[in-house]
Amino acid sequence: MKPKKKDNKVTYVAIGVGILVVALAIFYTYSTDQAVNRGTAFGNSLKNIQDDLKQTQTEFYSKKKMLDENSITKEEFLKYTDTHIQNIENVLKKYDELLPPQSFAASLKLFKLSTQKQLESDKLLIEWIRTNDTSSKIRSDLILQESFENEIAALDSFNKAKNGAN
Repeated sequence: MKPKKKDNKVTYVAIGVGILVVALAIFYTYSTDQAVNRGTAFGNSLKNIQDDLKQTQTEFYSKKKMLDENSITKEEFLKYTDTHIQNIENVLKKYDELLPPQSFAASLKLFKLSTQKQLESDKLLIEWIRTNDTSSKIRSDLILQESFENEIAALDSFNKAKNGAN
C-alpha cells in the first residue's frame, strides 16, 4: 500500500507544477498585454500632444503670414503672440503629465526638448518682429533648426522603442 501513497504524492506534485506553469503563463501573457496597452495609451496621448502643438504652430505661422501680407497689423500680431506663448506653455505641461513606459522615456524627453526649443525660437521671432533686431531672427532660425533635429531624434527613438516592444 505504501507505493500507492507515493504515486499519489507524485501525482499531486505533478498537478501542482502544472497549475503553477499555467498560472505563470497566464500572468506573463497578462503582463505583456498590459505593457502593450500602456504603450498604446502613451503613444495615443503623445500623438494628441503633438497634434495640439502642430495646430498651435500652424495658427502662429498663419498669423505671421497674415502680418507679412499686411492682412493684420504688427500690433494685432503682437497681441496674438501672448496667446500663442501660453498655448505652447500649456503643451509643455502636458508632457509632464505623461507616464511613459521606460522604453519610451528618452523619446518623451526629446519631444519635450524639441517643443521647448520651438518656444524659444518663437519668442526670438516675436522679438525680431517687435524690435527689427536681425540677430534675434538669426538666433530664432538656428534654434528652430535644433528643434527640428530634436524632433527627428525623438521620432527615431520612439519608433525604435515601439519596434522593440513588439
